[in-house]
Amino acid sequence: MNTPLVALVGRPNVGKSTLFNRLVGARQAIEGKTPGVTRDRIFGRAEWLNREFSVVDTGGLTFTNDEPLESQVQQQTHLAIAEATVIVFLLDGRQGITPLDEEIANELRRQEKPVVLVANKVESQEISIADFFKLGLGEPLPVSAAHGLNTGDLLDVIVSFFPATNSTEQIPEDIIRIAVVGRPNVGKSSFVNTMLGEERVIVNSSPGTTRDSIDLMLEINNQRYILVDTAGLRRKSKIKESIEYYSSVRSLKAIENADIVLLLLEAQEKVTEQDKRIAGYILESGKAMVIALNKWDLIKKERRIDGGKNIKEETKEALKFVSFAPLVTTSIYEPKHFNKLFNIFQDVFASYTMRISTPILNELLADAQAINPLSSYKGRRGKIYYCTQPHIKPPTFVIFVNDASLIHFSYLRYLENRFREAFGFQGTPIRFLVRTRKRKGED
Repeated sequence: MNTPLVALVGRPNVGKSTLFNRLVGARQAIEGKTPGVTRDRIFGRAEWLNREFSVVDTGGLTFTNDEPLESQVQQQTHLAIAEATVIVFLLDGRQGITPLDEEIANELRRQEKPVVLVANKVESQEISIADFFKLGLGEPLPVSAAHGLNTGDLLDVIVSFFPATNSTEQIPEDIIRIAVVGRPNVGKSSFVNTMLGEERVIVNSSPGTTRDSIDLMLEINNQRYILVDTAGLRRKSKIKESIEYYSSVRSLKAIENADIVLLLLEAQEKVTEQDKRIAGYILESGKAMVIALNKWDLIKKERRIDGGKNIKEETKEALKFVSFAPLVTTSIYEPKHFNKLFNIFQDVFASYTMRISTPILNELLADAQAINPLSSYKGRRGKIYYCTQPHIKPPTFVIFVNDASLIHFSYLRYLENRFREAFGFQGTPIRFLVRTRKRKGED
């Protein structure tokens, strides 16, 4: 089912970015900072009541188009509203209603989708928000994004508007959904056409031809796939046209809704910062990943001595933060190698959906601790009691300990390496959730 999208809108300086950070930071997974990856956030991911969703942080609405940059901000915000499942309309609870708030409310009332009215910056019960009823958007919810006041109540309301999980849009379990992503002009459409064996996607040498994400069905070796051809992802600062921003949002949503993301790189070029950003977004989204060096036929012609070995090693080094992702070489002029690629997809999907029994997990955990015990911190030593796997897509493990603050990220990295050695987990990230559970008699 499609991942719900929540758009935060309002006039400038009402606290949208603060609320965005609060909602995205609500995830409880203990994850380290990815080295070497800085990502321009068009939107982030959040989770509440076992529902994952995306959050868009938009620019302030002013309804003025005096300058080109201001016009782009307004267009991008309107497009985010059009894409949203739920709209969160933020106001400044201390300032009250302004004429601009009323103008925004008039537009949002015309939208045929849920709008949650939020009075932000309400740190005190003395502030009255009764006037906000006048906007005709229902009961205002007082929150303080900076202090976290009532954000749980806000999340309850947001999630209540999401479609039921048993929606008819649910993709059957036997279909593997693959999003093909990358920078503009790396050959995504030609690549998809070759995989399909027919001309199903418009191919053009001009960057940005693909404006929308396109779902394409195929079956290979009795396995059904949905291929999603997406628009090229540029750096945010280089997105000038509103329609291109719209395409980028659609591409990021395609990643959110995929099982496996195929990151297409151009073999003749070094890995760019934008390639790293895209890989970082795929990693943060928790999706399985395969990396393809495309147009490999050109490398074979130009680098006959080393056969492109140096290029492969340089690519692996540049993207070492996603070292779990298989690296393959592809060319539309060598379609026979695509069967091997689909075999990799099946192996990666098996890892992405792998479930390990609790006894086997804890046997491995005991062995890992025997080889490398937890070190002491501030005079205390962490203790790991047991581990379970509550989720797949990606494989997620909950580790119960005496004190979560004593479990360093480096030890979770060690456990991840041990889990990968034991079970493979080719092409899929692994998530660890650390939970404190006191036992009787412990401090």
